[in-house]
Amino acid sequence: MYHLDTTRLFVFLVGALALGPACSSPAEEAPGNIGSSAAESAASTAPLVKVDNPYAGARVYVNPDWSAKAAAEPNGSRIANQPTAVWLDRIAAINGTSGARGLVAHLDEAVRQAGGNPLVIQLVIYDLPGRDCAALASNGELGPTEIGRYQHEYIDVIAGILARQAYRNLRIVTIIEPDSLPNLVTNADGQPGATPQCATMKQNGNYITGVGYALHTLNAVGNVYNYVDAGHHAWLGWDSNFNPAIDVMKQAATAAGATVNDVTGFITNTANYSALVEPYFKVTDTVNGSSVRQSKWVDWNYYVDERSFATAFRNGLVSRGGFPSNIGMLIDTSRNGSGGSARPTGPGPMTNVDAYVNGGRIDRRIHAGNWCNQSGAGIGERPRANPASGIDAYVWIKPPGESDGSSTYIPNTEGKGFDRMCDPTYTGNARNGNNMSGALPNAPLSGHWFSQQFQQLMANAFPPL
Repeated sequence: MYHLDTTRLFVFLVGALALGPACSSPAEEAPGNIGSSAAESAASTAPLVKVDNPYAGARVYVNPDWSAKAAAEPNGSRIANQPTAVWLDRIAAINGTSGARGLVAHLDEAVRQAGGNPLVIQLVIYDLPGRDCAALASNGELGPTEIGRYQHEYIDVIAGILARQAYRNLRIVTIIEPDSLPNLVTNADGQPGATPQCATMKQNGNYITGVGYALHTLNAVGNVYNYVDAGHHAWLGWDSNFNPAIDVMKQAATAAGATVNDVTGFITNTANYSALVEPYFKVTDTVNGSSVRQSKWVDWNYYVDERSFATAFRNGLVSRGGFPSNIGMLIDTSRNGSGGSARPTGPGPMTNVDAYVNGGRIDRRIHAGNWCNQSGAGIGERPRANPASGIDAYVWIKPPGESDGSSTYIPNTEGKGFDRMCDPTYTGNARNGNNMSGALPNAPLSGHWFSQQFQQLMANAFPPL
């Protein structure tokens, strides 16, 4: 069940975008890649209104490209019908690439899947200038100063397509630029994880400008719901990062013509592995008079799992950031199940805080800063709406089976580099406490199919498949 949010209610007039109509391209004109007359005729001409939670009362789009790969795996049919996001990770992805359909084809298929009923399609907006300044595996195609190309060759083109009459009855959820704004908080200057690339992006302001432009431009399409990436608890959960992160979110949401009303909500744990809920210890627990925050794993963080962090961050965005009180959170649960034989069944021993936390934590990674193709990971909660107060949905934004990055350098034309955190022999850096990377071997480029990982994720799923 959903209710109407009168503060975000407005009429959407097709063609009223300042952008004007989207330019066609050869790929858009190809058979099967242009808005069909059937889809056009199915689109209602009634005034369009936004709902408070786009996931409530709606099905979610199943990406046929991902679904086919999942179904082709042994026992993959068990999850092949789950909804996953479509990643628009470079300009070429808009028109489609080898093995992946373009945006128009996805939207046409979404109209077909909707069958006249409410349906959400999830799109990851992911091509900022100087993208992923603290990692190399998912570096983007645009240089640090190419904000004009981002705005006009990428965002404007996407917005023009989304504004077509054929798609006005879809609920289009956009996941805005994973990792970008959190990097400005922790990796730009003065901290152990700082990189020259992040310092450059903080100085030139193009992350802030780009996110603001994306929010303002996409929200002008009346059936788009923007969710901004907000890292995860093991990134922003310390008091030194928490409020500064909210301030950066507010800065971006009020840049380049945007306002806080262009934001439907925020998302945590995008493409990450942090546990949804740690059932066997809480941040308030003590062992022999010592707080679990003193343990090596928690490392003085104020949060030990994603749901508690997402709830607190949402409250801070409203009270400190001035965001609307009805913003909702999404949590990516595609790979944070941590099931299998290694999953604890109760609390750890009370001998000391490290034994207690390590014995009971269901997140079995070597370090909470490890992010690339993690060994031992499992599929998490299945996507669903309204799972907890303030949480709009659990979602699978990172499609299970798609690599985080290659284990070794692989030459490519996708702008993707090689990050040692994806190398299983790497002994770490300041951002992961100089621990082993915990990555699986023989991984392909980020976004490419990784069968070994997919099989492991199914085997370690929790709840079990």
